[in-house]
Amino acid sequence: MLKWTKVCRWCCLLAVVSAAVAEDNKLFDVTRPPVLPKIDAPAEAEIRSSIDRGVAFLIGKQNKNGSWGSPTRTKSLNIYAPVPGAHHAFRAACTSLCISALLETAGSSADGMAAVDRAEAWLFEKLPELKRAQGDAIYNVWGHAYSIQALARLHAHRDGDAEKQERIKELIRLQFDRLTRYESVDGGWGYYDFRYEAQRPTASSISFVNGTVLVAFAEARDLGLEPPQRVVDRAIAAINRQRKPDFSYLYGEYLNKTPMRGINRPGGSLGRTQCCNCALRMWGDDTITDNVIKSWLFRLYVRNGWLDIGRKRPVPHESWMQVAGYFYYYGHYYAGLSLAQLPQDEQQEFKPMLAKLMIDRQEKNGSWWDYPLYDYHEPYGTAFALMTLHRCTEE
Repeated sequence: MLKWTKVCRWCCLLAVVSAAVAEDNKLFDVTRPPVLPKIDAPAEAEIRSSIDRGVAFLIGKQNKNGSWGSPTRTKSLNIYAPVPGAHHAFRAACTSLCISALLETAGSSADGMAAVDRAEAWLFEKLPELKRAQGDAIYNVWGHAYSIQALARLHAHRDGDAEKQERIKELIRLQFDRLTRYESVDGGWGYYDFRYEAQRPTASSISFVNGTVLVAFAEARDLGLEPPQRVVDRAIAAINRQRKPDFSYLYGEYLNKTPMRGINRPGGSLGRTQCCNCALRMWGDDTITDNVIKSWLFRLYVRNGWLDIGRKRPVPHESWMQVAGYFYYYGHYYAGLSLAQLPQDEQQEFKPMLAKLMIDRQEKNGSWWDYPLYDYHEPYGTAFALMTLHRCTEE
């Protein structure tokens, strides 16, 4: 009798779980547009004010040498970052993001453009020196990717200055070379190589790193600079090996035998699905339809708690679904890029959701941050948030 009672309990639990999954699948049906919730949409003036405060924070936070971020504010919980190379990578990525953010949001500010000039000089000097910290730490891939995006925006900013534009193109080509050199043997990129620390990285291909680089490559391509096609094709194949039928993505290829692990489920994928979908669509994948983008923008808002509950936690992946805090503003930035892929007349209803999330989380000093990473977190978080809000304006 006891045995049958346990069986019945398990059957009831299975029925409840199955019903919940069915309801979830209906709610997030990617074959049709979602029914959006009614929210108190921020006014355009409120969005502009939030952007202005963020811009002022970045200008005031810039280092004297023109960069942003530093290996200070240390604590025992900081992530593995062998010196000095890891911090060269963090600073290059952080500075590049800030350049991009200011060029997008501070065009009418003389102080903002002066900050861009200083940062550009720093990037021109330091970017050619960026390389892997040591055999097991390949954080430099972030610096290469985000510098391509910054350089693409600087190229437009320097319209009419042929000499500087050519220098910018040379630096983008250099990043192509570095990303080819540090490409994983599996295709795509990782940021750790704990296998063999070989000259050619044996790092596991990481879905969102591949997406980050491919988005940057697409922006360079739009300038007429073609990245190596073989490298692009291998990165696309690596993302697709990690894609699940619901358009969530494995964290990395090394987790391909545990696809239902929390980190690989939709709640764990919220911060990277936007990037991966955006990248694949940029490179011609027609399975990433408008309804797929809309469904995941909707999911990002109504399931935002999975990301938000990990925000500001000092230990990576300690939260539910193994979410790490540093995915928060990263994920929303790529949601903004995905939003921009929709037809212009279909973007407006999604903008208030993203804008409200950003405005509600702005700090008193005008910054945004999601994970305490030395002294890089406020600049990178603010840059991501500013670029997200920029895509929520009426422009």
